Amino acid sequence: MDHRPFDALLLVSFGGPEHPDDVVPFLENVTAGRGIPRERLEEVGQHYFLFGGKSPINELNLELLDALRKDFAANGVDVPIYWGNRNWDPYLRDAAREMAADGVKRAACFVTSAYSSYSGCRQYREDLHDAASGLQIELSRLRHYFNHPGFVGPFTEATRAELEAAPAGTHVIFVTHSIPTSMNDASGGPGREMYVRQHESVASLVAEGAGAKSWSLAYCSRSGSPHVPWLEPDINDHMEQLHEDGVESVIVVPIGFVSDHMEVIYDLDTEGKATAEKLGLRYERVDTPGAHPAFVTMVRELLLERAAVERGEGVDRPCLGAIPASHDVCPADCCLNPRSALPTIGGVGDPLTP
Repeated sequence: MDHRPFDALLLVSFGGPEHPDDVVPFLENVTAGRGIPRERLEEVGQHYFLFGGKSPINELNLELLDALRKDFAANGVDVPIYWGNRNWDPYLRDAAREMAADGVKRAACFVTSAYSSYSGCRQYREDLHDAASGLQIELSRLRHYFNHPGFVGPFTEATRAELEAAPAGTHVIFVTHSIPTSMNDASGGPGREMYVRQHESVASLVAEGAGAKSWSLAYCSRSGSPHVPWLEPDINDHMEQLHEDGVESVIVVPIGFVSDHMEVIYDLDTEGKATAEKLGLRYERVDTPGAHPAFVTMVRELLLERAAVERGEGVDRPCLGAIPASHDVCPADCCLNPRSALPTIGGVGDPLTP
């Protein structure tokens, strides 16, 4: 299959610690520039220490890499696949250097974040700019895929299966990572609030496809100053309200995550489950896409779609729901950095955007 002008794919992820000694340095990377004291980072690090000081994210990325390489080979997409993280080894800068040393001239970047927001999009674009700076390589971020059938489909399939085994009256809670309300306001551009709108659209699509009669959207993993407004309700508070309203059974669908990150295995599988048990709620959590075949196929399709666009060819952009398929190149005011204006890739006017 024709992948020109791209000669590589870069899997771009958040990263996570591999050992207990990695936890605080990793959190320092994540919170760099925010002035958070080490004592607070050690407190947050307890979530990781419950799991041996190791995040599941790197192993999950290795599973996805293996599945992608097999899928590409089986479908005649002859490009190497690299992997780089924002916050831990293997770092994006090292991946970019490796690609440049291997003679890669232009790589498409698949980011393991499906939605629009500063932390989920522009911050990755900033780090990709830094990674490529000074190297003879061009990076192009593939479009957001929150409403792509390959992302929505696995959630719908898993939710339908759980509902079929659940008692009547089960309520479905769709969950994503909370962000400051100001970040939501700026997502997609000032005042557009695309982060919430995109999640509401995906929740509606999955609920309809799975046959959910009762559902809602909640948030997890709030952090930062308690004086800064973040998106609510928190899933634990929300379950308490549902319990008061007479709900006895819930299914949790983590639509904000592509795989079982720490936010899933701690915030939902540990803390959320404990809240449900305290309330006497039946509690089930559905799988994230991970390396689901439909998700893997989606990555290949996004690469070939963008390659065709770059060659000036017409393309079909698969998407579900009322929100159109996302843009390939972001508007200049998309998901602005709340602290400073840093250079990025993949935006209108960016010097490294082809």
